[in-house]
Amino acid sequence: MYRYHHYGIPTKEKRADETLIETEGFKFYSTPFGANKWHIQWHRFPEDHGLPELVTQVPHIGFQVDNLDKEIQGAKVLFGPYSPLKGYRVAMIEDQGVPIELVETKLTEEELSELERKEFNKPN
Repeated sequence: MYRYHHYGIPTKEKRADETLIETEGFKFYSTPFGANKWHIQWHRFPEDHGLPELVTQVPHIGFQVDNLDKEIQGAKVLFGPYSPLKGYRVAMIEDQGVPIELVETKLTEEELSELERKEFNKPN
């Protein structure tokens, strides 16, 4: 079953509430999960981000899934699976030229927001 999780939009504009996410050999700036009721996140990519260009150019939709490994079988995987946070696994796939993020987690929205804030809002 697929459940809407978030909508990610690439941007070149720096946003006041963005934080740097560095994990698994890539990095990007992201606005916090849960910062708005629609779960829209803005993603900005530094020059040496390490991600596929499709992800940096085309908005993606994120779906929460029950079994990430099962969902990516036979899919064109752009990157992942990886775990940027404890209890949170992610993979990005491509379907018809569109990046789609698949998220496996049992964390509530509140738990995810709090964990993200603690892990990624550290002083650089």
